[in-house]
Amino acid sequence: MLMKRKDNDNGNPAELHANVVEAKFASDQTPAAKENRTVIGEQISVEGNIRGKENLLIEGRLKGSIELEEHQVIIGMKGVVEGEVIAKDVTVSGRMTGNVKALGRVEITRQAEFHGELKARRISVEDGAYIKASIELEREPEAKSRTIGPAGVEPKAADREPVALAVGAHGSK
Repeated sequence: MLMKRKDNDNGNPAELHANVVEAKFASDQTPAAKENRTVIGEQISVEGNIRGKENLLIEGRLKGSIELEEHQVIIGMKGVVEGEVIAKDVTVSGRMTGNVKALGRVEITRQAEFHGELKARRISVEDGAYIKASIELEREPEAKSRTIGPAGVEPKAADREPVALAVGAHGSK
């Protein structure tokens, strides 16, 4: 359903995206883990909360929350999510409005439209993506250190708050 054979790939963006999505699920996984994934297809609309122990690909619509702390969530090019996502890694290629908390990495691809808050250890935003977000990057536990100003004075809270960014690479958005 998702993977097209390379010899049939004629440069169609949908086919190319399907190959990229399949590769994301396949990377760094054992053969058993590759089989443990759920797909919410284009014609499916879900309202509610999702919790589980496998990877999730959303090409349909979801309004609610997703908790897959040890797994990957991919919002495909046709996916629309309104709510909160908590996962190990999150990739947004479709539209999302809400909050993302990733224990690992958040990737916003060039096809994405994201509005909300991002909290992760690592973030990647491709050139061309539309993003209007508050971003907080967490440090690795051993890298955390308290910054002390002159004469032992801690910085003001305003100096430590996350910075809100609004980036629109497409003039048509």
